[in-house]
Amino acid sequence: MLFEQGCGTRVILDHIMSKWGVLVLSSLSEGTRRWGELRREVDGISEKMLASTLRTLTDDGLVHRESFPTVPPHVEYSLTPLGRDLMERMLPLVEWVADNADGMLRRTP
Repeated sequence: MLFEQGCGTRVILDHIMSKWGVLVLSSLSEGTRRWGELRREVDGISEKMLASTLRTLTDDGLVHRESFPTVPPHVEYSLTPLGRDLMERMLPLVEWVADNADGMLRRTP
């Protein structure tokens, strides 16, 4: 099944299967996270890229952002029902990759 460039399906696939998208979604599949927790769990992501990824996934309806009126500001991120439905389907793929990555990389010349 091929999708034309710019079609909705391809755009959303690009968002969720991007290097950082899949890692942020995987982290959130384990529960609600604050900014700092996501930054630590998604090793190597810059603040700018984390902000961009969260904004994109929120705009797509996969991530919920809740801001609490405290000092200092307190913001939590969690999966929406749509995001949870996605991750129920995507986590088996992520687990398969984790189980097989080492063996596959050893075969790469």
